[in-house]
Amino acid sequence: MAYRWKNTLTPADVTPEHMWLNRRALMKGMMGTAALGSIGGAAFGQDEELVPNSFEDITSYNNFYEFGTGKGDPARNAHTLVTDGWEIVIDGLVDNPGTFSVAQLTDGLTEEERIYRFRCVEAWSMIVPWNGFELKDILEKAGVQSGAKYVAFETANRPEQMPGVRRQTLNWPYREGLRLDEAMHPLTMMATGIYGKPMPNQNGAPIRLVVPWKYGFKSIKSIVRITLTDEEPFTSWNDANAREYGFYSNVNPQVDHPRWSQASERVIGGGLFAKRIPTLMLNGYENEVAGLYADKPLNDYF
Repeated sequence: MAYRWKNTLTPADVTPEHMWLNRRALMKGMMGTAALGSIGGAAFGQDEELVPNSFEDITSYNNFYEFGTGKGDPARNAHTLVTDGWEIVIDGLVDNPGTFSVAQLTDGLTEEERIYRFRCVEAWSMIVPWNGFELKDILEKAGVQSGAKYVAFETANRPEQMPGVRRQTLNWPYREGLRLDEAMHPLTMMATGIYGKPMPNQNGAPIRLVVPWKYGFKSIKSIVRITLTDEEPFTSWNDANAREYGFYSNVNPQVDHPRWSQASERVIGGGLFAKRIPTLMLNGYENEVAGLYADKPLNDYF
């Protein structure tokens, strides 16, 4: 049975592709009955200027350095990525290692729509309607061994298809990781689409990680390897600048980035003079995931 709780983000919080909802209608929709099959954390306060996001916003404003460092570079360049025949290696401390197609990994699993906040470490945010599968279900199919403590992820490294990889912006391939209990949490998903459509290349086709209480760079795109390990894995941004990008990188308005405040965020889609809104602890999912970090102060999980 899929994991469920009372949802406060509904399809009304995400702009349909063909129209914008006015704020009055949006707030009415937010306070209404939860949408079946969607999941979200606590809503922004009723007095907040909540700005929803269109398909165009979500697919045209991206960080995906394999296709360039500008926000519009992925949308311009990611058409070169070939996703046909995509395969993912699952190895390490699992009972059933191997190389699998996306269809094999998700066969028999329940696809869901999850309407999640997305908060970038750069202090901008979106609300995104993802489609996909709980990572926990995929890992359970692989058979997680008792010695596993972490899950490592790796992005495709294809210089002929990914022009950004030809520059040493980062130590390629892009790699990320989670603690096992974070990976197995029901909020953590492997997304294969947005707005009910297949994942666009610039957003991480054909399959990407989504961890909604962490800064966006933790949600690694275009995954080709998942490794279960007993040691904290290498992560690309932590390797590039550990002072600014910790292994955990939970959204925390009380812990500033060394070069800017994390207390508020700019909502994409609100125009040039969009009002900043307060950032919520753990991106609004505090009730669901704070227990993962109960052994020491949350501010220590940088």
